[in-house]
Amino acid sequence: MKNSVNMMHMHGGDLDAIEQKYGIPKNEIIDFSGNINPMGFPESVKDALIKNIDIVSTYPDKNYTSLRESIAEYTGADAQNITVGNGSTELISVFIKSENPKKSVIMGPAYSEYENELRSLGSEIVYFPLKEKENFRLNLPKLLEYLTWDVDMLVLCNPNNPTGTAITVGQMDEILKHCQENDIAVMVDETYIEFSDNLPEICSIPLTRKYHNLFVIRGIAKFFAAPGLRLGYGITKSKSFHNLIAKNQNPWSVNILASFAGERLFADRDFITDAKKLISSERKKIFDELSTWKNIKAYPSSSNFILIKLLTNKTDAAEIFEKLIVKKMLVRDASSFEFLDESYIRFCIMSPEDNKRLLEELKKIIE
Repeated sequence: MKNSVNMMHMHGGDLDAIEQKYGIPKNEIIDFSGNINPMGFPESVKDALIKNIDIVSTYPDKNYTSLRESIAEYTGADAQNITVGNGSTELISVFIKSENPKKSVIMGPAYSEYENELRSLGSEIVYFPLKEKENFRLNLPKLLEYLTWDVDMLVLCNPNNPTGTAITVGQMDEILKHCQENDIAVMVDETYIEFSDNLPEICSIPLTRKYHNLFVIRGIAKFFAAPGLRLGYGITKSKSFHNLIAKNQNPWSVNILASFAGERLFADRDFITDAKKLISSERKKIFDELSTWKNIKAYPSSSNFILIKLLTNKTDAAEIFEKLIVKKMLVRDASSFEFLDESYIRFCIMSPEDNKRLLEELKKIIE
């Protein structure tokens, strides 16, 4: 059973490993573990890339001026406060290395890459737990107690992965004020925020105009269904942050296809609107159904995935993983996340037809 946990540990399912182990062609697997927009990559941008493929014979603008302006228009950030990178993962790595924190606090459960990067630098890591008894919602006074004078960095994901809970702008403002007073850098990963129904209430980007110690990171892998393009962006007011990042980042880290696509992705309002409507509608439908089940607890989510806790001993996350993968459905055994155990699974929202099928199979196993 532990093989399923290992496969699921970092970025959802490794479809190549799944194909090799189970003999199921990866193109036949419905991936509920990867948290990627079920609408797929926007057709308008796909067509534009095909028509302009000859741009691969030229170098990108080393300052990525048009791309940063597109991101500024999309997010409301100032273009001069935006830096771009080879996916959000590169920016996480470059930012952490630039800050080189001696002691760090990670809000958990959390994406494993934060810990991996911090450990590679020898940083002392303290986890601040979002607690199940509080439905994984932030206990702000408790968090502030963790953020003492000897802490150099706070790392958090908003909305949180894997719980789906979110921190409000008001709460973030208090966190940033406290951290600024204690000289603590704050990295906020907003990978999943575009899927939320209440983005203005939880988005930290407007706070980058107020605080020098804030670095907000996003990418196009999940919402725009483009993990292969490797485009991420970070937003901060701090000139020293920008200088350090530039020093630690390779030139032309964003390839010209990613840069070209990004300029068009952020302007595709029809795709953005349709994706938000689909996820919102399906999330409500799924949560309403799960709320009627007696053997699980589902946690309200501000993202495109839902975390559930098993309230029965008749099965566990690893067994559910195994039973679903033979049905060509891949979910996330969440037991590898800090503070979670074998009673938790996470799955993302796919097409209405696929979601219906998953719920039917899950109900057979759990209920």
